Amino acid sequence: MGRKIILGVTGSIAAYKAAELASLFVKNGDEVHVVMTRAACEFISPLTFRTISRNPVAVDEFAEPAEWKPGHISLAELADVVVVAPATANTIAKMRFGIADNLLLSTLLATRAPVLVAPAMNNGMWENPVTRENIAALAARGVKVIEPDDGRLACGTSGKGRLPDPVRIFDAARKLGK
Repeated sequence: MGRKIILGVTGSIAAYKAAELASLFVKNGDEVHVVMTRAACEFISPLTFRTISRNPVAVDEFAEPAEWKPGHISLAELADVVVVAPATANTIAKMRFGIADNLLLSTLLATRAPVLVAPAMNNGMWENPVTRENIAALAARGVKVIEPDDGRLACGTSGKGRLPDPVRIFDAARKLGK
């Protein structure tokens, strides 16, 4: 039996690539539970992930939980590994400072599972000293960070900031946890 993967999807144009990542986990025999930010839902539908994972998709932190525990606690305890892909600069900054203002961030704050972050953003945002400090702080706390790829970005510029290939993220996640 595979592992229990929490896949956090944030509001980036690269969110569509997270569907391929979810599929890779499912094909590997992993149980995938997707947590989407509201901004992610602007780029890709929860239905896509529900269909791929064959599990409900969590978006609303105030939805009635299926069990007595709050949703973020259930997800945090369920996880063998938490993967955030794509991870926006906003989410990375909030992770660094422990801000838990959505279901994904609350889950990240509560989990004891290994966490893998795959950033995706404009190259200027990636190169900004604030983002670099946030990444370094997370890495110092044990969060595994995959460097973004170099190439053409959705905003029309080129540089480092593309979401890493889903196979690369999948391979990195397989090395974490159990």
